[in-house]
Amino acid sequence: MTMQSLSSAAAGRYLRLSEAKGELVALRRELHAMPELGFEERRTAARLVEALKACGVDEIHTGIARTGLVALIHGQAGAGERLLGLRADMDALPLQEQNDFAWRSATSGLMHACGHDGHCAMLVGAARYLAQTRRFAGTAVLVFQPGEEGYGGAKEMIAEGLFDRFPVRAIYAMHNWPHLPPGKIGLNRGAMMAAADRVQITVQGRGGHGAHPHLSIDPVLVAGHLITAVQSLVSRNVAPVDQAVVSLCAMAAGDGAAFSVIPELARLTGTVRSFKPEVQQLLEDRLTRLVESVALGFGASATVDYKRLYPATINSEAEADFAVGVARWLVGAENVDDQLPPSMGSEDFAFMLQARPGAYLRLGQGGVCGLHQPRYDFNDEVLPLGSALLAALVEQGLPLGSE
Repeated sequence: MTMQSLSSAAAGRYLRLSEAKGELVALRRELHAMPELGFEERRTAARLVEALKACGVDEIHTGIARTGLVALIHGQAGAGERLLGLRADMDALPLQEQNDFAWRSATSGLMHACGHDGHCAMLVGAARYLAQTRRFAGTAVLVFQPGEEGYGGAKEMIAEGLFDRFPVRAIYAMHNWPHLPPGKIGLNRGAMMAAADRVQITVQGRGGHGAHPHLSIDPVLVAGHLITAVQSLVSRNVAPVDQAVVSLCAMAAGDGAAFSVIPELARLTGTVRSFKPEVQQLLEDRLTRLVESVALGFGASATVDYKRLYPATINSEAEADFAVGVARWLVGAENVDDQLPPSMGSEDFAFMLQARPGAYLRLGQGGVCGLHQPRYDFNDEVLPLGSALLAALVEQGLPLGSE
């Protein structure tokens, strides 16, 4: 199901988006072929500016957080003071694509493995529709954000005055979701994605000969015990009704060619995910004490470098209720899951939701390949539907007659 999912009330209104599908697909595939990392999306931004000018938007502001841009579209009732924001992310991932279709990445080692190419194309589709119809009162603020994949681009845009220059009353974002069938929309009225923290543990031992371990303090042994011990943090410290994850995902110690040398140092790197600030603080405190204590028990020492990267992505209740209503109007209640379970992944749209009320939605696209995989590709069939959802949020969020 794609545009066929539209309710009878919405089908006629967004017919022009279905007719523009070919153009949206062409743009999406062009963006897919030229992936760029966070804050390096210069070609992407230039192509989007070109597309937005062709759509007839009223203003385009570039260079926000280096490569970010904002387009403004004024409704029939004029600019006014009522602003509503829509956000799409622009950046790709450092991943070697394994697809062989014609629009595969032309840059070795980079690919759009998360669908940001599709998000940008859908927002351009919404821009085209809104600029042609202008069936709303106020101003639509279309935010094309750089550096979502671990760079904190949303935070940087806000620091550079995004919401001071464009004081939106609410902001919405949408992400494709392979775990939902095409034509389905999902969200909830609270946490959509977890806070993401980065942890690096450094164990200091005393090097020596592998044949005489009693003369050394083996940091590899200590690291092994730490890997096991941290598994108790969630199971024995976090209440069962709360959700959290602690994963140590990488270990580095010694030289693979030096098979009989006990190294001085071992490093563990991982991530902590949680939804509540109090759980996040609890895990940081307990992890630090556990690491230091376990290392001390073996005669070693250890330090924890704990960095909070992204906060939890929390939908504000009123805006989530509004988005649920728009989605049901668009595709029917049977195609909307308004109690979508939260993901332990993270999203820097969280920074925008800390600064403004809003909601983060999932657009089903189906498929057998998940996000961040080398054979992932965006499902072009859902492009018109995604554009229609974004446009509907503006039209119903800034209705004519409410100015």
